[in-house]
Amino acid sequence: MTAPGSTLAGARELTVRGVIIGGIITLVFTAANIFLGLKVGLTFATSIPAAVISMAVLRYFANHSVVENNIVQTIASAAGTLSAIIFVLPGLIMIGFWSGFPYWTTAAVCAVGGVLGVMYSIPLRRALVTGSDLPFPEGVAAAEVLKLGDSAEGAEENRKGVVAIVLGTIGSAVFYLLGSLKVAAAELGDVQTSRSVLGGVLRIGSGGTIVSLGLSAALVGVGHLVGLTVGIAMVIGLVISFAFLLPIRTSGSFVHEGAVGDTVSHVFSSEVRLIGAGAIAVAAVWTLLKVIGPILKGIIAAAQAARKRGAGEDLDITERDVPIAVVGAVILVSLIPIWWLLYSFVKDSVLRGHAAGIIVVSMILTLVIGLFVASVCGYMAGLIGSSNSPISGVGILVVLFAALLIKAVYGHAGSSQTPALIAYTLFTASVVFGVATISNDNLQDLKTGQLVGATPWKQQVALVIGVVFGSIVIPPVLGVMYHSYGFAGMAGAGPNALAAPQATLMSTLAKGVLGGDLDWGLIWLGVGIGAVVIVIDEVLARATRFRLPPLAVGMGMYLPMSVTLMIPIGALIGHWYNRWADRSGDRAESKKRMGILLATGLIVGESICGVIVAAIVAGTGNENWLGIPDGFANWAELIGVVLFVLIIGGLYQRTRRIAAG
Repeated sequence: MTAPGSTLAGARELTVRGVIIGGIITLVFTAANIFLGLKVGLTFATSIPAAVISMAVLRYFANHSVVENNIVQTIASAAGTLSAIIFVLPGLIMIGFWSGFPYWTTAAVCAVGGVLGVMYSIPLRRALVTGSDLPFPEGVAAAEVLKLGDSAEGAEENRKGVVAIVLGTIGSAVFYLLGSLKVAAAELGDVQTSRSVLGGVLRIGSGGTIVSLGLSAALVGVGHLVGLTVGIAMVIGLVISFAFLLPIRTSGSFVHEGAVGDTVSHVFSSEVRLIGAGAIAVAAVWTLLKVIGPILKGIIAAAQAARKRGAGEDLDITERDVPIAVVGAVILVSLIPIWWLLYSFVKDSVLRGHAAGIIVVSMILTLVIGLFVASVCGYMAGLIGSSNSPISGVGILVVLFAALLIKAVYGHAGSSQTPALIAYTLFTASVVFGVATISNDNLQDLKTGQLVGATPWKQQVALVIGVVFGSIVIPPVLGVMYHSYGFAGMAGAGPNALAAPQATLMSTLAKGVLGGDLDWGLIWLGVGIGAVVIVIDEVLARATRFRLPPLAVGMGMYLPMSVTLMIPIGALIGHWYNRWADRSGDRAESKKRMGILLATGLIVGESICGVIVAAIVAGTGNENWLGIPDGFANWAELIGVVLFVLIIGGLYQRTRRIAAG
């Protein structure tokens, strides 16, 4: 085992087999993150499950080492994180500017933003990783898993971890497949009618609301990972929207009984979600503002300390980064593809007459704001972890700032130019957002590398490889999701359209700034609700040990009940499992880690099966392929509930036995 800061003499690190294994894991986890992110607006950290899988595979090869496993998890983590680009790009579909995801353009946006994020994070490593006392919780946890797996006593636990992932993957995939075949209903409650055994549209006075529950193993896994505090906050957001806002906004609006479902659904999507968007916006910005002070102080102090230590010092191999001259050259060379992307976007549009001005300001925005975003996201990841970092707050600020700046440079836009200007703003913001997402994760990986004795420049090369792998995978998966399901808010979106909440919010904000047609009253109502939640959270933080995360409340307000409600249920199941681990005697943390790996498997299994089913739907053009007739719906709901409880309960009981040995 390698001590922090030491060097593994002669150990293989950046190897062809490691790159191949990392690439294969990337295919799975990136596709899973895209599906999950579009469905519920959340992604999951891939470092620890990637490390476990890597150790399980590489242990059959000669001369494997902890630093080689670290390279594999670095590649998979970078690619999985880059999938967060879906928080912006689908907005171009929603506003009707794109009719699909052009492969090379989408891949280039991901690659350029991701590589810039890697380059910007390299000089920040000394300031934030080795030159500060930031905790980097996920980076430290991944390092502990790698070191344990590299030890003799960790081999058995590593084997158990793989079993937990496989069990979760198979169980969630089986249930999702049964739901796709209509044998077991995956959603309880018909939104269009009130005729349902276990849910539907309810009349409340002269208004109405929706009661529905999505039977999703992936959302159980998400709930387990986010924890009980976030789960409770999402329930509160759900109650605000569905018990109060929706009945009030639909009061007296029903013309006849048959219009109940359509009316409630329309009011939720066009009004209540805007209120939720306002709550998300103020919560995300508040979370970001809270850490700006520590960000600036920490970066300045750590950079000064790093310069003092580095003056004339002969660096150990574990302190060798990609040379700064190479970093600068890559950043400058990246101006060429950035210019090409922006020019290609406007050359055949109504904006071509103003192309020079908005392209120049967009390139400056990408380079300058990109560096700021990299610093902010890197510090936030070190402070509270990549998964908890309010990356959506960064995205909101980027979109708003880009919209205001581009509007100022462009000047007055006519009715024919405004849609193109909105699309161009989202396109520019997507490149900057790529920088943000990668920087949010890279420094976490570099912290892991520092703790296991990795060579920084090799890990930084691995990060670039991960970005390339992710850029190759993301466009076709996005295309399959679009053609099979569509996105909520786009023209012709069906009942199974993916929510894509962040992309919807980003496009709505861009429209509001540039088009002037946003109902700001609803947004400000959401801001007011979010502000009240922020005050409550701050009071709780000072007086008790409980919290009410404002972002989670906003997401509970914004997402459909069928998506939201299962996450708190998963949080309760995870809380019950962790309490069992704490009460069961020794190795509590090891047992909790088995639960985390099971939850990861639940997410991966459903997400990958969702991608496969989406490909079948896209290929056949039949959303109800091999489906059971509609008359079976009520039985399918009952069967779905029973099977879901049996599968989830059985998986957790089996994982408890595995964890207990």
